[in-house]
Amino acid sequence: MALSHSRTSGFLACATAGTFWGMGFYFGKIALAEMSVGHMVFYRFLFATLAMLPVVLTRRPGLSRSEWGILLLGTFLGIPLQFLLQFKGLSLTTVSHAALMVGTMPVILAVGATLFAHERLDWIGWTSLAVSTTGAALIATGGRHSHAAGDPTLAGDLLVVLSLLIALFWVLCNKRLMGNHSALVITAYSLMSGMLMLCVIVPAMYGLPPTHGISLKAWLALAASGFLCTAASTFLWNYGIAHIPASQAGVFLNMEPLMGSILGVTLLRETLGPTGIAGGLLILMAAITLTTKSRARVKEPDCIPT
Repeated sequence: MALSHSRTSGFLACATAGTFWGMGFYFGKIALAEMSVGHMVFYRFLFATLAMLPVVLTRRPGLSRSEWGILLLGTFLGIPLQFLLQFKGLSLTTVSHAALMVGTMPVILAVGATLFAHERLDWIGWTSLAVSTTGAALIATGGRHSHAAGDPTLAGDLLVVLSLLIALFWVLCNKRLMGNHSALVITAYSLMSGMLMLCVIVPAMYGLPPTHGISLKAWLALAASGFLCTAASTFLWNYGIAHIPASQAGVFLNMEPLMGSILGVTLLRETLGPTGIAGGLLILMAAITLTTKSRARVKEPDCIPT
């Protein structure tokens, strides 16, 4: 019973995290209208770090030297490198193409977890991932998005895919650390370390972040991106993958293009055609099937090479 409850809470946490991440496209679009990619990422993580500051001030990390190395490596890959590359890619391509690229992440994560984390996903799990990714592709190609920022480019699409490959190693680093530490502690110290890295990288690449001439709407979007789409979502994701295999959790990353499409239709007045609706149904069907039928296997932690 305890194991079943743990699995259920893990799936729910990952699904919620994917939904929150999907809101980031909408909030990010608002902020990017008034500042550069680097400055938007800087303020997003500044708000996220403020949300986790009480944890940092009240709880010691308890990490060994080797674990600090894993955390810092994963943080560098997952925060400054991944986010700066991803949002640079988004600035060079369209929302449709970016959503399609994000839809490949569950397969990337499932393959990565199989190769590097010694997980074994059964045929139901692989089928669910394929169906879910097909749904994400239908959503990405089914909506009529605004191309005012320019046409899609190969460079932009490839940067988004590259950022997803980098994100894979951040996820696997965090999952390994959470074998011995709580998701809350790993999330807090990861975000704090990433923010310190951004304090060095962003001014060097983009100049000092602006403090004047930013509308209240943009500040609110940045705060929502930090508190909801970064701090809350990262904690929920870390909690989820500590209780379920990362290969299974990957299907919930397709909640991101699904949520992005819903916000586009309801708030940005974009049109989601029949293929987009079908894609949403495929994602939900795949998620339900995977959480109720699939049984991924994970080798014992002492079998993971150090």
